[in-house]
Amino acid sequence: MRQLTVYGRAAATCCTVETEMFKHVFLTGPPGVGKTTLVQKACEALVSSGVGVEGFYTEEVREGGRRVGFDVVTVTGERGHLSRIRDVAGSSHGRREYTVGQYVVDLPSFENLALPLFRNVGSADGGSRKVFVIDEIGKMELFSQSFIRSVRQTLDSSSCTILGTIPVPKGKPLGLVEEVRSRRDVKVFTVSKENRNAILQDILAALQNCLKQTT
Repeated sequence: MRQLTVYGRAAATCCTVETEMFKHVFLTGPPGVGKTTLVQKACEALVSSGVGVEGFYTEEVREGGRRVGFDVVTVTGERGHLSRIRDVAGSSHGRREYTVGQYVVDLPSFENLALPLFRNVGSADGGSRKVFVIDEIGKMELFSQSFIRSVRQTLDSSSCTILGTIPVPKGKPLGLVEEVRSRRDVKVFTVSKENRNAILQDILAALQNCLKQTT
């Protein structure tokens, strides 16, 4: 724990409060509320301030105005399938099929793109700390046991600060999601339609504080 002096905006007073030593920042909120957009905006701001950023985010894929699936896109612009609706997913060629609702998850494609990012994140020279983006830790991604192991290792590592997204609790709890939500070293922001246009600076401030912890 450390002390932080906070000054009130509306009054000429200040108070000292105890703050947790956060290492990572996660956003949660309902689907479509704008979590990925906030992650992308935060990444742009971090890069412009000289912070190294790696990782991936999830992007909707639409054809003719209809959502047909999701892609995984790395911070550097590489793209791979995460899932497609059944009528455009094609044959699984005898592989076990993983599905979430109407979507068929392309596990090999996801793992081929995402897993090397985890292996590379600890290789920064000069000891400079990076932000590693994981958007998101959700049902589709959690079919990969290698992904689960990589996320846990990265959470416990001192090589980077994670900026990630997790879904709101719904139905059967997702083990790794609840692990992340309950960790004492994770700061969770709940994104809503009411705050999504004002919360970016709070997210960036939390990330900068995380980066200072071990630099």
